[in-house]
Amino acid sequence: LCQLGMKIVMLPFLFTGLVACIVTFASHTAVNLPWILGKNSVGRFPFWSFILFGPFLMLARTYAMVKRFMRKEAVYDKIVEGLYLGGWPFLLRHLPPGNPSVIDCTCELPRSSFVPKDEYLCLATWDTRAPSPYQIELAARWACEKRSEGKPVYVHCAFGHGRSACVVCAI
Repeated sequence: LCQLGMKIVMLPFLFTGLVACIVTFASHTAVNLPWILGKNSVGRFPFWSFILFGPFLMLARTYAMVKRFMRKEAVYDKIVEGLYLGGWPFLLRHLPPGNPSVIDCTCELPRSSFVPKDEYLCLATWDTRAPSPYQIELAARWACEKRSEGKPVYVHCAFGHGRSACVVCAI
């Protein structure tokens, strides 16, 4: 790289550009590979994912947090009794009342530490994409089971407008 006239300081920018290309390809409608980020069924990212996709994952979290603070809309909305729709709950006060079970429709944001693993369902989906029919049916059945147990259900994506709204319509 030095022979090409590139300084070592350019490597982080080169790496970030490469990550952006990979994420752009993986999130394309014709490709649609949300699992490439490595988010597991309990909403966590493995170490290798932070190494490979760190710039994207940090930017996604930062963007979600900043946009939340800049917006003047509610974090969540009550759809019917026991069913809530909203954005990524990165603070405990972002969760609806009643210690809800959570359906997470993001592939780029982690499960918050205050959301119990056994009250969590991950439907890893790219932003601007709908979950698959299988994922939607799985979420609807899971939510109905939780609601029959008397638990409220909170369905979220990054901001509560697209992916999660699709799932709530099925519930």
